[in-house]
Amino acid sequence: MFTDTAHVDPPFLDATAASPAPARLDHRDLRRDEFWRGIPAYATVSEEEFRTHTFQNRASVTNARQLRKTLGDLLPESFYEDLEAGVAHAPMALRISPYLLSLIDWAEPYGDPIRTQFLPLRSQQQPDHPMLRFDSLAEQADSPVPGLTHRYRDKALFLPQQSCPVYCRFCTRSYAVGNDTPEIEKLKLTASSARWEEAFTYIESQPALEDIVISGGDSYNLRPEHLQLIGERLLKMPNIRRIRYATKGLCVLPQKMLSDHAWVDALTRVVDLGRSLHKDVVVHTHFNHAAEITGITHDALNRLTERGIHVRCQTVLQRGVNDDPAAMQLLVRRLSYINVHPYYVYVHDMVPGVEDLRTPLSTARHLEKHVRGATAGFNTPAFVLDTPGGGGKRDVHSPEHYDEETGISVFASPSVKPGQQFLYFDPLAGLSELARWRWTVPSERRAMIDEAVAAAS
Repeated sequence: MFTDTAHVDPPFLDATAASPAPARLDHRDLRRDEFWRGIPAYATVSEEEFRTHTFQNRASVTNARQLRKTLGDLLPESFYEDLEAGVAHAPMALRISPYLLSLIDWAEPYGDPIRTQFLPLRSQQQPDHPMLRFDSLAEQADSPVPGLTHRYRDKALFLPQQSCPVYCRFCTRSYAVGNDTPEIEKLKLTASSARWEEAFTYIESQPALEDIVISGGDSYNLRPEHLQLIGERLLKMPNIRRIRYATKGLCVLPQKMLSDHAWVDALTRVVDLGRSLHKDVVVHTHFNHAAEITGITHDALNRLTERGIHVRCQTVLQRGVNDDPAAMQLLVRRLSYINVHPYYVYVHDMVPGVEDLRTPLSTARHLEKHVRGATAGFNTPAFVLDTPGGGGKRDVHSPEHYDEETGISVFASPSVKPGQQFLYFDPLAGLSELARWRWTVPSERRAMIDEAVAAAS
């Protein structure tokens, strides 16, 4: 018997069910209070002085002794001892700006997302994964000349110098960036016109190269005349169509945009030259948590917006910092609000000494589903994994094989290194007791890897 059900609305057409969640506007709540006055050493610092890059550089903390002097009795002695031991086992030297120090919740420092990124504590560090390798992305293997990585056909990474305004303890380039540490003797990439010229000569000799990332270290630490020299030299090459200045500085020391007029003017001249040549010049920056973005950040970004300078953000996914949907959504929407386009969210690289910060690949896949649709598509970042061994960036949903029990994911990269397989390994802390044991036994370790490679093939 035929029954006419055409008049019945299917569930997905239910107007009530399809209504969007009530809008939250907390991404617009940017701190404009004198938050730094809660730090004993900064209690009398005026707003005018705090908003200068010279004060921020001069008062940056580079060791536990300075931190004690800055924070005083805000913290117990046990915290400073924990920090000293953590720094001794970290891949990066310590350097943190007054701005970042003032944004940390010193009533709850062990769980604070900013403290977690910049001040290593021995009590939270974990043993490295047994498959971790120094320079895990194999940047040096793809370097035809010192300080230049050429992995993608049309793009290269140029490292003109090795210092940064602040040192992130999770830096993927800890093999070269910053001063030597007890754990690592760094590859020396000091600023040198002779080394730069060697890189320029190589770039000019490669007709397929069109896109150059200028990083470091950090392009923030280039002198204005060097910032302009490098930009103009690259833009005047016929093959180069795009350059990107990479800097963490907008996050950790936004005051430079407000007070270092020579640097901002040099950047503007390069952008204007690019525009006149019909070429693209942008800034790539790096924020990991919404608490890093304040009214000072907004003012700094407004200066770039007024000059027609576009900014994109590359975020690193970190446990205890941004690994839940609410934190990542708030970050993405707050970045969009200050005219920074979220570009990438990276699964954490396998860097020595920061196993406590890594998340499994499954976390990135989960977060991507929650972030997509939370804001406009052009402000939605791609969630990617930069494959160990030099396969380049791959979408987190694209492994050839992923076993959450062993934590092994296998990726192919046919446009970068065809025919090769690239393996990523989830942190051991999130695996089952059996899987953790298997990683301690060399024969079991080999078996797990062989099984994953075979399944991917």
